[in-house]
Amino acid sequence: MRVHLGTDHAGLDFSKHLKGHLESRGHEVVDHGPTSYEPLDDYPSFCIDAAVGVVNDQAAGVVALGVVFGGSGNGEQIAANKVRGVRAALIWNEATALLARQHNDANVCAIGARQHTLEEAVRLIDLFLAEPFSGEERHARRIAQLAEYESTGTIAAHPTDELTA
Repeated sequence: MRVHLGTDHAGLDFSKHLKGHLESRGHEVVDHGPTSYEPLDDYPSFCIDAAVGVVNDQAAGVVALGVVFGGSGNGEQIAANKVRGVRAALIWNEATALLARQHNDANVCAIGARQHTLEEAVRLIDLFLAEPFSGEERHARRIAQLAEYESTGTIAAHPTDELTA
């Protein structure tokens, strides 16, 4: 599997370790940066690049997932979710790592590098990457509704309230 990584300064050391770990498990890793420590760097571009890499690979038929991380994982998840076709889930325990794949077919996980020990974070990411989507009809239907809203601004089967500015 190809795994796209994106982080910020808070995850740089973890990124180096994770890349080696994933490669040792047979994954092809694409590291979208950063490549050096800069305490004032901005995570959005790194995480968006990783998310775009996942979407482009999946569209080309390449089996790919993404991992984005920073201090908390929250901003990184938000950044990744700005990319059309991304379903990024914040994972913080085994259940959230597994359910993100099983129920949401998440294609990117976000994790807080400062919220876990190195071993815990690697374990959660390994679980996420190994877990398949369940394919259950109810989950597929919900994912399709999200994709419909993302592309049209509506969900035909369940109209949403329209926002006015």
